[in-house]
Amino acid sequence: MLRTNEDKLIKISVAGEVASPVLGRSIYDISSQGTPMVLPGVGGITYNLRVGDPACGWEADHVEPCVSLENKENDPRYGQGANTAFNVLSCIGNEATVISGNAKGKKGVVTGKHGGVDHVLVDFQPQVLEKLLLGDKVLVKAFGVGLKLLDYPEIKVMNTDPCFLKAMKPKPRNGKLEVPVAHVIPAALMGAGLGQNHAYSGDYDIQLSDENTIKKYRLENLRIGDLVGIKGADHSYGRLFREGAMSIGIIVHTNCVSAGHGPGVTTLMTSSSGKIVPMLDPKANIAHMLKLRADI
Repeated sequence: MLRTNEDKLIKISVAGEVASPVLGRSIYDISSQGTPMVLPGVGGITYNLRVGDPACGWEADHVEPCVSLENKENDPRYGQGANTAFNVLSCIGNEATVISGNAKGKKGVVTGKHGGVDHVLVDFQPQVLEKLLLGDKVLVKAFGVGLKLLDYPEIKVMNTDPCFLKAMKPKPRNGKLEVPVAHVIPAALMGAGLGQNHAYSGDYDIQLSDENTIKKYRLENLRIGDLVGIKGADHSYGRLFREGAMSIGIIVHTNCVSAGHGPGVTTLMTSSSGKIVPMLDPKANIAHMLKLRADI
């Protein structure tokens, strides 16, 4: 059993509403090959994409699985402070409850956070999606910020509900922590999302522009909700390359066509000194770990 400070964490309410899909002023996405493309993107209720589904192969760009949420109730003194709090305080594995509309009372699970657009992503069962409408409000019981592994001070945990940490079943071995992942990815492949000074919200993207690299690391098999190890990535105070570091994240949105972009990864834990050891496990997906789908 891992010793944590779970009993010292604050559980607090945050809320968002189902966000509308959005497109830019130009409806075109320009692919890395220079091709103008018109594709669905962020936001909305996505009926046929959930955690456990492929992250690649869709006619899509940055599409978010299931339900995208944002908080629009901002205090003018703090600018976007309400949505910032919604994004930072929500953690992967948190319980989410619909509090308005025809699906009122139905529960889901936070599965990701998408930077740039600053959405919190929630998985609901298909029958719930049929009752949801754009603008419906969802309450998240935010729990996990400040979570620490008491016996592993060199490992920093973020964006992770204690229940999801337990479901991951990390194993202590020889002073390090073995964590199941579906893929191990070199930090050299990481693109859009670099340059932030923290990793407590948002994500950054795996670049899938080189076919040989995709085959080498089996990245064509990436799924939404997969846990991945990023070798040489230190997310302690932002996202950067550091020899010997290791970070664990979760795939939160689909592949993209734009240069420097790809399936997004939200951070779960990081060690600048390599105290995390990724262990390959094809079932290392939140849909399986939290039993969100019977077919995964």
